[in-house]
Amino acid sequence: MTHPIRIVLVDTTHPGNVGATARAMKNMGLEDLVLVRPRSFPHAEATARASGADDLLVRARLAGSIGEAIDGCGLVLGTSARPRAANWVVHDPRSAARLAVDASQDRPVAILFGSERNGLSNEDLGACHALLNVPADPRYESLNLAQAVQIVTWEIRMAGAPQVRRLEPEAPPATAGQIENLRGHLATVVAQLGFKDERNVANLVTRLERLLMRAVPDEKEVQILRGVLTAIQRGIGAREVEDA
Repeated sequence: MTHPIRIVLVDTTHPGNVGATARAMKNMGLEDLVLVRPRSFPHAEATARASGADDLLVRARLAGSIGEAIDGCGLVLGTSARPRAANWVVHDPRSAARLAVDASQDRPVAILFGSERNGLSNEDLGACHALLNVPADPRYESLNLAQAVQIVTWEIRMAGAPQVRRLEPEAPPATAGQIENLRGHLATVVAQLGFKDERNVANLVTRLERLLMRAVPDEKEVQILRGVLTAIQRGIGAREVEDA
């Protein structure tokens, strides 16, 4: 699964974060990496931290400006850990991922990540349509750059994953009347099993009934359960004959 979603790292200072970003992207099926004014690239540490995703590093493009990096893109999102002016639309990773996946059907999408120390500048954010913020514990909100990329790219993968289709049920859900008959049958069999303490019997029946309701059985499953209960009753009857 790939989407035309571009990860743009701006003014990255640590080459290891470039490599770890490539790894995070490859894990989640993204391939378009653009580096704006990286301090050190290419670099052996970037290759080492890519851990098998060095093909993304080979294909990574260098850009001298944000404008060059986002050329051809429609939606542009900028990540920010700091509160900004109130007129910004701010998305969490999940809503941003859904927005990005939808927008990428028309044009490539760019998601910008700033430097490790200062993040994106106000000037950088001027190219963005909205902000993306990863909620964290307010006592320690600082995320490693590659960790932030991993969170965002994982959400993108989940947003773009095909929805699991439910298989057609083998039988329709049991009706309320069928469930009520099953509950009555169950209570009868529990009583026939010879439990002495009526209070414990009532508690056992109640718990078994709750189990049934949580399971939401279909018609066929109700028939199977009632067949099992009937077989138990036959066993009880045969045992009583032998004991007589």
